[in-house]
Amino acid sequence: MGAEPILQMKNITKTFPGVKALTNVNLTVMPGEIHAVVGENGAGKSTLMKVLSGVYPAGSYDGAIDFEGSAREFKTIADSEGTGIIIIHQELALVPLLSIAENIFLGHEPARHGVINWFEAFARTKALLKKVGLEEHPNTLITNIGTGKQQLVEIAKALNKKVKLLILDEPTSSLNETDSNALLELLKGFKAQGISSILITHKLNEVLKVADRITVLRDGMTVDTLDTHTAKVSEDRIIKAMVGRELTDRFPARHSKIGETIFEVKDWSVYHPLHADRHVIKGINLHAKAGEVVGIAGLMGAGRTELAMSLFGRAYGQKITGEAVIHGKHADVSTIPKAMDAGLAYATEDRKTFGLVLIDHIKHNVTLANLGGVSRSSVIDENKELSVAQKYRKDLAIRCSSVFQTTINLSGGNQQKVVLSKWLFSGPDILILDEPTRGIDVGAKYEIYGIINQLAEAGKAVIVISSEMPELLGISDRIYVMNEGRFVAEMAAKDASQEKIMRAIMKSWDK
Repeated sequence: MGAEPILQMKNITKTFPGVKALTNVNLTVMPGEIHAVVGENGAGKSTLMKVLSGVYPAGSYDGAIDFEGSAREFKTIADSEGTGIIIIHQELALVPLLSIAENIFLGHEPARHGVINWFEAFARTKALLKKVGLEEHPNTLITNIGTGKQQLVEIAKALNKKVKLLILDEPTSSLNETDSNALLELLKGFKAQGISSILITHKLNEVLKVADRITVLRDGMTVDTLDTHTAKVSEDRIIKAMVGRELTDRFPARHSKIGETIFEVKDWSVYHPLHADRHVIKGINLHAKAGEVVGIAGLMGAGRTELAMSLFGRAYGQKITGEAVIHGKHADVSTIPKAMDAGLAYATEDRKTFGLVLIDHIKHNVTLANLGGVSRSSVIDENKELSVAQKYRKDLAIRCSSVFQTTINLSGGNQQKVVLSKWLFSGPDILILDEPTRGIDVGAKYEIYGIINQLAEAGKAVIVISSEMPELLGISDRIYVMNEGRFVAEMAAKDASQEKIMRAIMKSWDK
């Protein structure tokens, strides 16, 4: 590493109306360094990166930024990109129905006299794709490649802009383990070329794999910077700095009181919504009991989300056959309103697109799935709606200025609590939670686990889909293992292990 830092952010302070998001934050990044920035949701990580990338322009914050030895004042994202600072957000900024080449050069196409030189664009795209390990043709549409490859296209875009400092915000949150490892190896390759990276992630195991140094933010302040080369840094050490206490047990204790079976699925079969010959869910049989937390494990593409959505009002698929039984009686789940009336609720894995109205405030989001519960003669009772929202704010410990705060301005963990509030107010007996802790930090995860325990203790049947096997092992009573649209194993959580789950998946491929 060079002796002089490539980046210094000094005493950055950023205030929003009524909230101090950052207080005298300092961050130093060296040339060719992978620098991780970690912290709980709401700690200020994204705000700090928006200051750096010009989303929050110079003048809207206090403090100074030095890049490559010079003081910088970025008024726009174009200003920061012009110096070689490129940020890749968690929600990828790609146009699905444009090709890889069109996305890479969007806004700065190689052209002469207003005519795009596609030969040059394709040639440069091929070279960029080779650098990130992609073999796709430049003409390939973004919609036809997986999330992992889309992430690599974003990085190719950054390389095209002659990146010197690459900022990745939760780059592996929606990737499987193979794609995640490939991305981390790519970062190591960039490091060897002298490119610096800032990695924002909640996956502390990934931080420890690749980071040279780790800056920890808590409550908008820098609380620690750890050097992985000079000291032994463990996940527990990072967690203690993040949350201000030791999380000796990642999962809250629960004493299961499991009752009668309240939900059964018999021989459930689903075909792809667009390709009628593609069998996606193949004869699934499932049951869940009152007070039980049932986990569904599997690799990405196993069909877990498709199963959940097809059960919840046939929100996915066609040619759906099989039977849902609730409290011993046939349940009509053919539409979402009918599924809700039958006692089902489904918290989607994509809370920002399908779970919340981000531009609306907390009060309206909480009551959205049960407007009848806050209305009289089809007219909403504002006072009752306010009372309900305030109750869930208190019960689920939603951290916000008030229930009139816009949900887009909440941290990921608090957004997830609003999603859970919405479905709890609908009064379900069975809750299907799809990736309920995706993209949220360890402290907020612990709180979500506590809410799941409370639901089980209240006699609900809770079905949890998660890509994190330690999570399923820590919170479930029983686990189904899914692969290629089928359940390939079922085991009590106390008898399960990551090895057993993976072995069940591998065995199913051998058959």
